[in-house]
Amino acid sequence: MKHINSANSVYLGAMSAAIILALNGCQSAPDEQSNVQAEGENKFIVVEQLSSGKYVVVEEMPTTGPSRALIREKDENGTVSERVMSEAEMKELADQEYKKMQEGKSELNAEPQGEGMGLAGTILAAAGGALLGNMIGNALMNNSTFRKNQDASNRSAYHRSASGATGTGAATTQKKSFFGSSSSKSTSGSSSFGG
Repeated sequence: MKHINSANSVYLGAMSAAIILALNGCQSAPDEQSNVQAEGENKFIVVEQLSSGKYVVVEEMPTTGPSRALIREKDENGTVSERVMSEAEMKELADQEYKKMQEGKSELNAEPQGEGMGLAGTILAAAGGALLGNMIGNALMNNSTFRKNQDASNRSAYHRSASGATGTGAATTQKKSFFGSSSSKSTSGSSSFGG
C-alpha cells in the first residue's frame, strides 16, 4: 500500500510541475517584439493640454485605420474644447519637429524639464514610428534623450506597458506566475499524502 501512495505522490507532483510550467509559459510575452510592433503601427491618441500649456498623451491605442489624435485644450476660462487631428496633420507636425530635432533646435534634444512638451514634440514622441516610418522610429528610440522626453510626455497605460516603464522610472522585468508568486525558484520538503 505504501508503494501506491508513493507512486500517486510522484504522479501528482509531476503533473503539478507540468501545469505550473505550462501556465508560466503562457504568461510570458515577447517584450522586445511588442516594442517594435508598438512603434510601427497606426495609433489613436488622446492628447491633453496641462495648465502649464504643455501637452501629454493620456490615452493611446493601436488602430487598424489611419493614425489620428484627439486634442483636448483649455482656454483661459477653463473651458475644455476637443478637436480631431488627422493623420496628415499629425505627419506634418511630426516631420517639422523631427527636422528641428536633427538641427538640434527641438525640446526633444534637451533633458525633460518637467511633465509634457509642445504639441509637435508630443505627437512625434507618441507616434513617430507610425507617422514617419520604422527607420525614423528606430532612430528615435535609439536616442536616450528622446526616450526620456517620450516618457515625460506620455501618461497612457499602453505606453507604460509597451515600454516596460514604471511610475518610478525603473523597469522591472520579474515575471509573475499564475498564482501571483515571482518566477524565482524555491525549494520545499517532500511530503506524502495519506500515510
